[in-house]
Amino acid sequence: MMKHMQDTMTLHNGVNMPGLGLGVFKVEEGDTLVQAVKSAIAHGYRSIDTAAIYGNERSVGQAIREALQENQLAREDLFITSKVWNADLGYESTLAAYEASLEKLGLDYLDLYLIHWPVQGKYNEAWRALETLYHEGRVKAIGVSNFQIHHLEDLISKGQIKPMVNQVEFHPRLTQKELLRYTKEQGIQLEAWSPLMQGELLDNPTLVAIAAKYGKSVAQIILRWDLQHGVITIPKSVKEQRIIENAELFDFELSTDDMSQIDGLNQDLRVGPDPDNFDF
Repeated sequence: MMKHMQDTMTLHNGVNMPGLGLGVFKVEEGDTLVQAVKSAIAHGYRSIDTAAIYGNERSVGQAIREALQENQLAREDLFITSKVWNADLGYESTLAAYEASLEKLGLDYLDLYLIHWPVQGKYNEAWRALETLYHEGRVKAIGVSNFQIHHLEDLISKGQIKPMVNQVEFHPRLTQKELLRYTKEQGIQLEAWSPLMQGELLDNPTLVAIAAKYGKSVAQIILRWDLQHGVITIPKSVKEQRIIENAELFDFELSTDDMSQIDGLNQDLRVGPDPDNFDF
C-alpha cells in the first residue's frame, strides 16, 4: 500500500515508477506550464507525463532543468514520460520521434516512452523501435497507451518485450475491470489518464458523500481509489493549490465497502476516443 507520494510501483523490468505524477495534457508551452511543473516538483512530485502531440515538451524540459537546480535534485530523481504520436508510428520514424522528444525536453534519456494510440497496422513496427531503444539502454522502460486487451495480445505475440505500462482512460465511470485484470495477470502496470474524468465527476453524489465521510475532496477520493487498485495516476492541473491537494492522498485509506461503491459507478463511459474506433 502506498504510504507516501514518492512511493513507487515496480515495473516488470525492475524499474520503479512513482504511483502519482503530474499530467500536462492540453497545457500550452509557456510560463504557466513551467511554473506548474516546477511547483509540482517543489511539492514532492517526481513523475511528469507529457507527449509529442501536446506540443509542450520544451516548456516541460525547461521546468525540469530549473527544478533540478532549485531543489538540488539529480535527473535520476525524476521519472519523465513522453509518447510517440500516430503520424510517427513506424520503425525509423519512431526512432526519429524519440530523438526529437529528447531534443525538445533537453534530456539524455526518458524513463518511459509510450506508443500513444494503437493505430492498426502501424504499432507493431513502432514497438520494434521502442524495443531497440530499450535494448540500447536509451530508455528505462517502454509501454503503450490506449491499448485494449486484443491490441496487447497482438503486440505480445509479435514482439520480444512485453510492455511495462499501459496508460488508459480510467475513472469511476470507466473502471476497465477486464483490462485491469488482464494487465495484472501479464505484469503490465496500468496507468490512469483523465482520472477525474476531466472534472465531470466532482459533483457526483456518491463521491461527494464518500468524500465528506473522510474529510477529503472528491478528487482526492478518486485518486486514492486509483492507487488502491494498484493503478498509477497522473492528474493534470496548473494550479498550485490543486497540485498540492491532489497529492494529499496518503493519510487515509478507503474501506473495502467504499471501494466497491466507487467501482459500482461504472458505466463504461469514455470522455476520450474509443481505442477501437478513432480516426487520427
